Amino acid sequence: MFDLTHEIYQDADKAREHLEAIQWPNGPVCPHCGNVDADRITKLNGKSTRPGVYNCNECRKPFSVTVGTVFERSKIPLNKWVLATHLMAASKKGMSAHQLHRMLGVTYKTAWFMAHRIREAMKEDVDSSGPIGGEGKIVEADETYFGKREDQSPSIHRRGAPYLKRKPGTRKAAVVALVQRGGNVRSFSVKDANKATVRDILFRNVPRDSRLFTDESNLYPETGKEYAEHATVHHTSREYVRGIVHTNTIENVFSVFKRGMRGVYQHCAEKHLHRYLAEFDFRYNRRAALKISDSERARQLLAAINGKRLTYRRIGEAANA
Repeated sequence: MFDLTHEIYQDADKAREHLEAIQWPNGPVCPHCGNVDADRITKLNGKSTRPGVYNCNECRKPFSVTVGTVFERSKIPLNKWVLATHLMAASKKGMSAHQLHRMLGVTYKTAWFMAHRIREAMKEDVDSSGPIGGEGKIVEADETYFGKREDQSPSIHRRGAPYLKRKPGTRKAAVVALVQRGGNVRSFSVKDANKATVRDILFRNVPRDSRLFTDESNLYPETGKEYAEHATVHHTSREYVRGIVHTNTIENVFSVFKRGMRGVYQHCAEKHLHRYLAEFDFRYNRRAALKISDSERARQLLAAINGKRLTYRRIGEAANA
């Protein structure tokens, strides 16, 4: 049960101790040289430095638990960081910067930047986590379109008429997603959802001995031949389920994502879309159906903040820059 009055959300020192217990379960670790010898690390008394500062006797550099994390070099009290992390981890459809601004008592600009830093921590390291799917396992693949492309000029033929269809070429940002039945999802913001892009994403993330289920899109038949099985459902013929063959799992992922983006965030620039996808993927991969509570999800998020620095300059980079 989430308790807003808990000491880790009200006291910066308690929040720091909470973060240290998560980041350093076996004692302080120097982020500069990797020293873990407790006899070679000194905790400073806080009289001449801020609380929570240690000194490494190996490299002779000071450090704290936030060095090398998304919280580094922030003047925001650590208890507000911990609270913001819990709110974003526990909110199924997201937590807007305006809501964080009101709840944390910080400016909107600060709340917006905090949210992006936390999304950076939510980003999955695909190389270390390995592929999804595997022998006999089912992976659903699909693509969707959301928002607005930012690299195209208006068509001279439309004359101001509204876009009525969400298909390639309609100037919407493209998203390709893969989900393992009963497992994890991976979503990708791509410039164009075409056969080459889909093939590359599938081959980098899904082993060939997996079973691939898709809709009738022409993006998948050729690539699907290289998998143990490729089955499709024909949505245009109002076929949505045929035995175990369906794409309802990935459609559910897209539904939660779009409800959150439209109802909570309302607007997202294409260059930031990959960060929002990481946020929704993080929560789905630690969903309640997998017996993961809000508190445990928030704890896992605090454990993932290390090694993921994000600055104002980087926050403006495009997804595929």
